[in-house]
Amino acid sequence: MKIIILGAGEVGGNLAQNLSLESSDITVVDTDSSRLQALQDRVDIRTVTGLASHPDVMRQAGAEDADLLIAVTNSDEVNMVACQVAYTVFNTPTKIARIRSSAYFRDGGIFRNDDMPVDVIVNPEKIVTQDIARLIDNPGALQVMDFADGQVQLVGIKAYYGGPLVDQELRYLRQHMPMVDTRVAAIFRKNRPIIPQGNTVIEVDDEVFFIAASQDIKMVMSEMRRAEKPNRRIVIAGGGHIGEQLAQTAENRYGVRIIEHNRDRCYDLSETLDKTIVLHGDASDRQLLLEENIEETDVFCAVTNDDEANIMSSMLAKSLGARKVIALINNPAYVELIEDRNIDIVVSPQQATLGSILAHVRQGDVAKVHSLRRGAAEAIEAVAHGDAVSSAVVGRRIEEIALPAGTNIGAIVRNNEVVIAHDDVVVEADDHVVLFLVDKKRIREVEKLFHAPLSFS
Repeated sequence: MKIIILGAGEVGGNLAQNLSLESSDITVVDTDSSRLQALQDRVDIRTVTGLASHPDVMRQAGAEDADLLIAVTNSDEVNMVACQVAYTVFNTPTKIARIRSSAYFRDGGIFRNDDMPVDVIVNPEKIVTQDIARLIDNPGALQVMDFADGQVQLVGIKAYYGGPLVDQELRYLRQHMPMVDTRVAAIFRKNRPIIPQGNTVIEVDDEVFFIAASQDIKMVMSEMRRAEKPNRRIVIAGGGHIGEQLAQTAENRYGVRIIEHNRDRCYDLSETLDKTIVLHGDASDRQLLLEENIEETDVFCAVTNDDEANIMSSMLAKSLGARKVIALINNPAYVELIEDRNIDIVVSPQQATLGSILAHVRQGDVAKVHSLRRGAAEAIEAVAHGDAVSSAVVGRRIEEIALPAGTNIGAIVRNNEVVIAHDDVVVEADDHVVLFLVDKKRIREVEKLFHAPLSFS
């Protein structure tokens, strides 16, 4: 597959790095030649310096025979024009654009028919809002990923001392939860992946990723770690688009306060939010946090557009007694620096956006992709087609499928029914299969298993 990536920022660079591991033909376009050179020093790709939406620059990048254009520059407008040029001039089959501004989606939006020919729209703010909302809804989770339209969830948790499954073998999982079916998809121990077997023992501080039907998630979590009280009181630092959307999502189920330093923006928020209390001030103001009883806060979410402000306000809130803090961090260097410190969960817009884009890059019939462990691992939802003769998976028990090393099938969704993937389960045509890969280099092997047969239409 020949792919052109417009924009060599964090998202574009991460995409190039991920896709180059999978032997794709990648060209990256950016106006900053030094940024392109730094990327080319790390990754085996072609680069072109120039304005991403200019036809001559796109032609130089190989747009005439490109299979896919991914526009992730910092400008919504450049991304949209680039897709229009790719459609009109080069007839590019698939065009993906990152669009941040919600204004382009109001009143039905402009992305319809040939008016603005973008095949896939990626809105980072919407994705991040959904990710944080799932974390609030699932106390104790490090990451929550939806599959099959929310019927299945893959959840990452940390095993704490005193949890009922710590120091026990996974084979006894069913004995602890006889009424609920679940499967451990992967374990990370001191940043090293462990492929779970029946005799694998969960240790304290293991990161455990398990999969179950969405309605069973809370019950499974209570068995795998000490139960946490339901969240009731949420404080959001930052009243931008993410803060506003998060408040709108949460205000009917939780007590929500939002802290915003811009007075005019506070007035706007007070008009658009129904139940949220809007506070004018600085989220790093110790006195303000104390006055708002930060020690009674269940979740403190720092979602301003300033990484340093998010880090400092989160650390302050934690030190003052907030039960859990979530910080939005764009700079990957900061993510590594503060990991395992006083900030409980770091949310990366780049990683969230990456997974959404990869779902449309993957070969075979891939419905959803979630990138995790800073892109080192991946969870995908693939659709099985064909029959026992034409398919490598249909008609076979899971134990018979030649999965690459480090790959697990966690669950299958069949006719809106969730089937946890035990060895004797047989894959059927049109099943949605959720897989977990700890080695991204094996993704091509997984994709080949789910290629639709030539007779499939």
